[in-house]
Amino acid sequence: MSIMETAAPLHEAHRDNHSHRDVNGGWLRPAVFGAMDGLVSNLALMTGVAGGAVAPQTIVITGLAGLAAGAFSMAAGEYTSVASQRELVQAELEVERKELRKHPVDEMEELAGLYVSRGVEPALAREVALQLSRDPEQALEIHAREELGIDPDDLPSPLVAAVSSFGAFALGALLPVLPYLLGAAELWPAVLLALVGLFACGALVARVTARSWWYSGLRQLALGSVAAAITYGLGSLLGAAL
Repeated sequence: MSIMETAAPLHEAHRDNHSHRDVNGGWLRPAVFGAMDGLVSNLALMTGVAGGAVAPQTIVITGLAGLAAGAFSMAAGEYTSVASQRELVQAELEVERKELRKHPVDEMEELAGLYVSRGVEPALAREVALQLSRDPEQALEIHAREELGIDPDDLPSPLVAAVSSFGAFALGALLPVLPYLLGAAELWPAVLLALVGLFACGALVARVTARSWWYSGLRQLALGSVAAAITYGLGSLLGAAL
Protein backbone atom coordinates (compact mmCIF):
# COMPACT_ATOMS: atom_id res chain seq x y z
CA MET A 1 0.00 0.00 0.00
CA SER A 2 1.40 3.39 -0.98
CA ILE A 3 1.96 6.33 1.32
CA MET A 4 -0.74 8.32 -0.49
CA GLU A 5 -3.26 5.51 0.07
CA THR A 6 -2.61 5.40 3.80
CA ALA A 7 -2.39 9.16 4.32
CA ALA A 8 -6.13 9.80 4.26
CA PRO A 9 -7.09 7.09 6.81
CA LEU A 10 -4.27 8.21 9.11
CA HIS A 11 -5.38 11.81 8.79
CA GLU A 12 -8.96 10.88 9.63
CA ALA A 13 -7.86 8.84 12.64
CA HIS A 14 -5.66 11.68 13.87
CA ARG A 15 -8.46 14.18 13.50
CA ASP A 16 -10.94 11.94 15.32
CA ASN A 17 -8.61 11.22 18.25
CA HIS A 18 -6.69 14.48 18.52
CA SER A 19 -8.91 17.07 20.14
CA HIS A 20 -8.33 19.61 22.87
CA ARG A 21 -10.44 21.04 25.61
CA ASP A 22 -11.25 24.74 25.59
CA VAL A 23 -8.25 26.03 27.55
CA ASN A 24 -9.71 29.52 27.69
CA GLY A 25 -12.76 28.17 29.46
CA GLY A 26 -15.27 29.78 27.05
CA TRP A 27 -18.52 30.45 28.89
CA LEU A 28 -17.94 27.65 31.41
CA ARG A 29 -15.13 29.19 33.42
CA PRO A 30 -16.70 32.61 34.19
CA ALA A 31 -20.09 31.00 34.84
CA VAL A 32 -18.74 28.37 37.23
CA PHE A 33 -16.43 30.73 39.06
CA GLY A 34 -19.17 33.36 39.32
CA ALA A 35 -21.56 30.83 40.83
CA MET A 36 -18.82 29.60 43.15
CA ASP A 37 -18.10 33.13 44.31
CA GLY A 38 -21.78 33.67 45.05
CA LEU A 39 -21.97 30.41 46.94
CA VAL A 40 -18.94 30.96 49.13
CA SER A 41 -19.54 34.63 49.88
CA ASN A 42 -23.24 34.31 50.67
CA LEU A 43 -22.79 31.10 52.64
CA ALA A 44 -20.06 32.73 54.71
CA LEU A 45 -22.18 35.85 55.20
CA MET A 46 -25.24 33.88 56.31
CA THR A 47 -23.31 31.58 58.64
CA GLY A 48 -21.59 34.59 60.19
CA VAL A 49 -24.94 36.21 60.93
CA ALA A 50 -26.42 32.90 62.11
CA GLY A 51 -23.51 32.52 64.52
CA GLY A 52 -24.83 35.58 66.35
CA ALA A 53 -28.00 33.66 67.27
CA VAL A 54 -30.38 35.88 65.30
CA ALA A 55 -33.87 35.07 64.05
CA PRO A 56 -34.29 33.10 60.80
CA GLN A 57 -35.93 36.14 59.18
CA THR A 58 -32.75 38.12 59.77
CA ILE A 59 -30.69 35.41 58.09
CA VAL A 60 -33.02 35.41 55.08
CA ILE A 61 -32.84 39.19 54.72
CA THR A 62 -29.07 39.01 55.07
CA GLY A 63 -28.84 36.32 52.40
CA LEU A 64 -31.07 38.18 49.95
CA ALA A 65 -29.20 41.43 50.56
CA GLY A 66 -25.90 39.64 50.03
CA LEU A 67 -27.24 38.14 46.79
CA ALA A 68 -28.37 41.48 45.40
CA ALA A 69 -25.31 43.44 46.53
CA GLY A 70 -22.85 40.81 45.34
CA ALA A 71 -24.55 40.28 41.97
CA PHE A 72 -24.69 44.00 41.17
CA SER A 73 -21.12 44.46 42.37
CA MET A 74 -19.90 41.58 40.21
CA ALA A 75 -21.80 42.90 37.17
CA ALA A 76 -20.49 46.44 37.60
CA GLY A 77 -16.94 45.23 38.16
CA GLU A 78 -16.98 42.91 35.16
CA TYR A 79 -18.50 45.57 32.90
CA THR A 80 -15.94 48.18 33.91
CA SER A 81 -13.03 45.75 33.69
CA VAL A 82 -13.95 44.32 30.29
CA ALA A 83 -14.90 47.73 28.88
CA SER A 84 -11.57 49.20 29.99
CA GLN A 85 -9.68 46.26 28.52
CA ARG A 86 -11.59 46.57 25.25
CA GLU A 87 -10.92 50.32 25.06
CA LEU A 88 -7.22 49.72 25.67
CA VAL A 89 -7.09 47.09 22.93
CA GLN A 90 -8.92 49.36 20.49
CA ALA A 91 -6.49 52.18 21.27
CA GLU A 92 -3.54 49.89 20.56
CA LEU A 93 -5.17 48.71 17.34
CA GLU A 94 -5.57 52.32 16.24
CA VAL A 95 -1.85 52.90 16.90
CA GLU A 96 -1.01 49.85 14.79
CA ARG A 97 -3.41 50.95 12.04
CA LYS A 98 -1.68 54.35 11.83
CA GLU A 99 1.74 52.71 11.69
CA LEU A 100 0.61 50.44 8.85
CA ARG A 101 -0.66 53.49 6.97
CA LYS A 102 2.42 55.66 7.57
CA HIS A 103 5.19 53.06 7.41
CA PRO A 104 3.92 50.06 5.42
CA VAL A 105 7.38 48.88 4.37
CA ASP A 106 8.77 49.01 7.90
CA GLU A 107 5.75 47.15 9.23
CA MET A 108 6.12 44.49 6.53
CA GLU A 109 9.78 44.04 7.46
CA GLU A 110 8.80 43.81 11.10
CA LEU A 111 6.31 41.06 10.30
CA ALA A 112 8.89 39.21 8.23
CA GLY A 113 11.32 39.47 11.13
CA LEU A 114 8.79 37.84 13.41
CA TYR A 115 8.49 34.89 11.06
CA VAL A 116 12.28 34.64 10.74
CA SER A 117 12.60 34.55 14.53
CA ARG A 118 10.27 31.55 14.49
CA GLY A 119 12.43 29.61 12.08
CA VAL A 120 11.09 30.61 8.66
CA GLU A 121 13.73 31.23 6.00
CA PRO A 122 14.26 35.00 5.40
CA ALA A 123 13.26 34.94 1.73
CA LEU A 124 10.10 32.98 2.42
CA ALA A 125 9.29 35.15 5.46
CA ARG A 126 9.48 38.31 3.37
CA GLU A 127 7.32 36.81 0.62
CA VAL A 128 4.66 35.75 3.14
CA ALA A 129 4.77 39.17 4.83
CA LEU A 130 4.47 40.88 1.44
CA GLN A 131 1.42 38.86 0.42
CA LEU A 132 -0.29 39.27 3.79
CA SER A 133 0.35 43.03 3.81
CA ARG A 134 -1.53 43.62 0.56
CA ASP A 135 -4.82 43.71 2.49
CA PRO A 136 -4.63 46.48 5.17
CA GLU A 137 -7.28 44.90 7.42
CA GLN A 138 -5.69 41.47 7.17
CA ALA A 139 -2.30 43.02 7.91
CA LEU A 140 -3.76 44.76 10.97
CA GLU A 141 -5.27 41.50 12.21
CA ILE A 142 -2.00 39.62 11.79
CA HIS A 143 0.08 42.33 13.47
CA ALA A 144 -2.40 42.42 16.35
CA ARG A 145 -2.14 38.68 16.84
CA GLU A 146 1.62 38.52 16.45
CA GLU A 147 2.60 41.65 18.41
CA LEU A 148 -0.27 42.14 20.86
CA GLY A 149 -1.53 38.58 21.20
CA ILE A 150 -5.16 39.55 20.51
CA ASP A 151 -7.80 38.80 17.91
CA PRO A 152 -9.51 42.03 16.76
CA ASP A 153 -12.56 40.04 15.67
CA ASP A 154 -12.97 38.30 19.01
CA LEU A 155 -12.92 41.06 21.63
CA PRO A 156 -14.97 40.37 24.78
CA SER A 157 -18.31 42.12 25.24
CA PRO A 158 -18.71 44.16 28.46
CA LEU A 159 -22.47 43.62 28.44
CA VAL A 160 -22.17 39.85 28.05
CA ALA A 161 -19.58 39.74 30.82
CA ALA A 162 -21.77 41.82 33.15
CA VAL A 163 -24.94 39.82 32.51
CA SER A 164 -23.12 36.49 32.83
CA SER A 165 -21.47 37.52 36.09
CA PHE A 166 -24.74 38.83 37.52
CA GLY A 167 -26.66 35.66 36.66
CA ALA A 168 -23.98 33.23 37.79
CA PHE A 169 -23.34 35.01 41.09
CA ALA A 170 -27.06 35.33 41.82
CA LEU A 171 -27.64 31.65 41.10
CA GLY A 172 -24.82 30.58 43.41
CA ALA A 173 -25.83 33.00 46.15
CA LEU A 174 -29.43 31.79 45.98
CA LEU A 175 -28.61 28.23 47.03
CA PRO A 176 -27.97 28.88 50.76
CA VAL A 177 -31.06 31.14 50.91
CA LEU A 178 -33.37 28.66 49.17
CA PRO A 179 -34.05 26.33 52.14
CA TYR A 180 -35.17 29.31 54.24
CA LEU A 181 -37.44 30.50 51.44
CA LEU A 182 -38.97 27.01 51.31
CA GLY A 183 -39.75 27.03 55.03
CA ALA A 184 -36.58 25.86 56.82
CA ALA A 185 -36.06 27.44 60.25
CA GLU A 186 -32.55 26.11 60.93
CA LEU A 187 -29.16 26.73 59.36
CA TRP A 188 -28.09 23.18 58.53
CA PRO A 189 -30.29 22.68 55.39
CA ALA A 190 -28.85 25.87 53.90
CA VAL A 191 -25.30 24.77 54.70
CA LEU A 192 -25.90 21.29 53.30
CA LEU A 193 -27.36 22.57 50.02
CA ALA A 194 -24.57 25.12 49.65
CA LEU A 195 -21.86 22.49 50.23
CA VAL A 196 -23.45 20.20 47.64
CA GLY A 197 -23.43 23.14 45.22
CA LEU A 198 -19.77 23.85 46.00
CA PHE A 199 -18.82 20.26 45.26
CA ALA A 200 -20.77 20.38 41.97
CA CYS A 201 -19.09 23.66 40.94
CA GLY A 202 -15.68 22.26 41.82
CA ALA A 203 -16.39 19.15 39.77
CA LEU A 204 -17.39 21.31 36.79
CA VAL A 205 -14.13 23.23 37.09
CA ALA A 206 -12.36 19.97 36.26
CA ARG A 207 -13.60 20.42 32.70
CA VAL A 208 -11.16 23.33 32.24
CA THR A 209 -8.31 21.91 34.33
CA ALA A 210 -6.20 18.78 34.38
CA ARG A 211 -7.55 17.68 37.77
CA SER A 212 -10.07 14.91 38.33
CA TRP A 213 -13.66 15.91 39.07
CA TRP A 214 -13.68 14.47 42.56
CA TYR A 215 -10.44 16.26 43.52
CA SER A 216 -11.74 19.62 42.29
CA GLY A 217 -15.08 19.03 43.97
CA LEU A 218 -13.57 18.08 47.32
CA ARG A 219 -11.12 20.99 47.19
CA GLN A 220 -13.89 23.52 46.68
CA LEU A 221 -16.02 21.80 49.31
CA ALA A 222 -13.16 22.10 51.81
CA LEU A 223 -12.51 25.77 51.02
CA GLY A 224 -16.18 26.67 51.34
CA SER A 225 -16.49 24.73 54.59
CA VAL A 226 -13.51 26.54 56.10
CA ALA A 227 -14.92 29.93 55.10
CA ALA A 228 -18.33 29.10 56.59
CA ALA A 229 -16.81 27.72 59.80
CA ILE A 230 -14.59 30.77 60.33
CA THR A 231 -17.39 33.28 59.80
CA TYR A 232 -19.75 31.26 62.01
CA GLY A 233 -17.14 31.34 64.77
CA LEU A 234 -16.64 35.08 64.34
CA GLY A 235 -20.40 35.61 64.42
CA SER A 236 -20.68 33.58 67.63
CA LEU A 237 -17.90 35.59 69.30
CA LEU A 238 -19.37 38.93 68.25
CA GLY A 239 -22.87 37.86 69.19
CA ALA A 240 -21.71 36.93 72.68
CA ALA A 241 -19.72 40.15 73.06
CA LEU A 242 -22.44 42.55 71.95
